[in-house]
Amino acid sequence: MNQASAAPPRTGEAKGKLYPDAASALAGVVADGQTLAVGGFGLCGIPEALIAALRDSGVKGLTAISNNAGVDGFGLGQLLETRQIRKMISSYVGENKEFERQFLGGELELEFNPQGTLAERLRAGGAGIPAFFTATGYGTVVAEGKETREFDGKHYVMETALIADVSLVKAWKADKAGNLVFRKTARNFNPACAMAGKVCIVEVEELVEVGDIHPDHVHLPGIYVDRIVVNATPEKRIEQRTVREGGR
Repeated sequence: MNQASAAPPRTGEAKGKLYPDAASALAGVVADGQTLAVGGFGLCGIPEALIAALRDSGVKGLTAISNNAGVDGFGLGQLLETRQIRKMISSYVGENKEFERQFLGGELELEFNPQGTLAERLRAGGAGIPAFFTATGYGTVVAEGKETREFDGKHYVMETALIADVSLVKAWKADKAGNLVFRKTARNFNPACAMAGKVCIVEVEELVEVGDIHPDHVHLPGIYVDRIVVNATPEKRIEQRTVREGGR
């Protein structure tokens, strides 16, 4: 894994965390061949502006850790179209025809994970736990090539932690020290991705002063956040809009 030398250290201080736009927030941090952890679940809680700026940066050969790869033409799907991603570490791989085409054509490497395992691998990476055992996936293709062990008569698979060079995260609100509040289900993988990254860049809809967020309402402390960019009006596409027939 590569990490750009210009990446700032984590100090927990407010100074220098706020950037004027997504492109400048990525500048000096992202580079070819990196591993990135990207928050979101489908199109819910994805860092839209940061993903678009990553596409425009032209970096390539990326490994993306994300529950899925968005949809065709939006979210991480944009980076598949431009061939900037060489490998996905994912759980759900549906809803994206380009993902399917590249994988079946041998153009895209895929490391498949059960959803809970993916979340725990990210959490372990952020917590400094190198590996853990889980019963999930034992005896299936998920366990191929991995160490297994028996505890109390039950079989387990050893899964290694995930650590990213850079994390791209979406939150609803931040203060200038980087303390984050996520909104409802948009929290999803975002906190785990933030903790697992050596450098964490967060896209938020609202920025407030330090002290405006009650300590009990902070979902992720600012020590994990290195850079902040405000995107007050994200598109927030709905992946599959379902309405009742007849409008009743």
